[in-house]
Amino acid sequence: MTIVQDNLSTQHSAMLQEAFDKQREAYFADPVPTYQQRKEDLLNLKRMINENRDAIIEAINSDYGNRSSHESLFAEIIAVTDGISDKIKHLKKWMKVQKRHVDQTMFPGAKNRVIPQPLGVVGIIVPWNFPVNLTFLPLAAAFAAGNRAMVKMSENSIALSRLFIKLAPQYFPAEKLAFFEETGGVGIAFSQIPFDLIMFTGSGQTGRAVMASAAQNLCPVILELGGKAPAVIDPAYPLEKAVQRIMFVKQFNAGQICTNVDYVFVHESQKDEFVRLAKAYVAKHVPDINSVDYTSIIDDRSFQRLLDTLEDARAKGGAVINLHGDQQPNAAQRKMPLHIVTDPVPDMIISGRETFGPILKVRTYTNPEEVVKYVNSNDRPLALYPFTNDKALAQMYIDRIMSGGVTVNDALFHVAQHDIPFGGVGPSGMGHYHGYEGFVAFSKLRP
Repeated sequence: MTIVQDNLSTQHSAMLQEAFDKQREAYFADPVPTYQQRKEDLLNLKRMINENRDAIIEAINSDYGNRSSHESLFAEIIAVTDGISDKIKHLKKWMKVQKRHVDQTMFPGAKNRVIPQPLGVVGIIVPWNFPVNLTFLPLAAAFAAGNRAMVKMSENSIALSRLFIKLAPQYFPAEKLAFFEETGGVGIAFSQIPFDLIMFTGSGQTGRAVMASAAQNLCPVILELGGKAPAVIDPAYPLEKAVQRIMFVKQFNAGQICTNVDYVFVHESQKDEFVRLAKAYVAKHVPDINSVDYTSIIDDRSFQRLLDTLEDARAKGGAVINLHGDQQPNAAQRKMPLHIVTDPVPDMIISGRETFGPILKVRTYTNPEEVVKYVNSNDRPLALYPFTNDKALAQMYIDRIMSGGVTVNDALFHVAQHDIPFGGVGPSGMGHYHGYEGFVAFSKLRP
């Protein structure tokens, strides 16, 4: 077995190194693509998505077992093509050489310039939860900056991986863009390639391993990780509105979103009303988990992990509330009802691990200081969601709780804004992409 694994690892490394060498050679031959070349690359990315939209949505559905086509259309197709269009709109401005101040007393007649230039060949490691979005938006940033790219897809995105491997040569030469399927051990070999930049989206545990491999080549990394993103509801804020917005994002993609609300702070006087309103929302908007519009959990292991999380909470005294009432988890289709867990204790699984599913932990509080103290006693989250119309209170939470990003009075939507950077902080990640910051992240600002 060891000999077979070693042989496979060697084969993976050789295959990836060959692709890298081809792209590196092409980069040296044409290190600074023109504006027109970059614009054409971005337009080809859009064409690749738009001309194969139905096949892409079907491949995602196949990988999930069932993925709402509406969610795929909104989060994977529309969001991405709109993001690429935004980059095309601003590209010429981003590429301009920047004038900088020079001290004429010491250096009379001198000029200072900063030139944005391509890094070279970048590696992008993609997760399964939004596989088109988290492939093509980083690719758009990489191509806008003038780079070449190799993309390693997830082992849970086999149908989509094979589709992209088939489609990519129709739009790009291999020395510009290459996709790779995860067949076991490819990710490890991929992270060991001496790229000019690696971007990884996924778990903190795997992110640490990627960073350790990249460090051997002194390769810079952008890490988009996860974390337990909190929401907090001001008791003066309309509770029903807050519940509707939180439950919408909690059911989206069956909760399998790194920036989803992991837990919510509800004033102790409103806990029962929060649960009642959550049940009402589910009864009206998500009445049947077996609907094709309700997404499956990605695989059996993840489905079992969610069942174990609920059972652990029950065993340790938590109140576990199935918001779908009599509907039970459907193992055959990996459909998991929305659940709320109240009265959590520290040693519960749900207290320490990112849920990444349709389970919401509810904590009660009496004053904002309790919220600040609790969140700051844990890893810095990828997102923070204060619900309040009190601007001073919102700013207090923003000032005192560091997170990757913030949406006030809603959730998730800062991620979908093209003109602001997206990224984590500390254990939730490092570096940014989206917008101008994404262009900068994939460039060398050369003085």
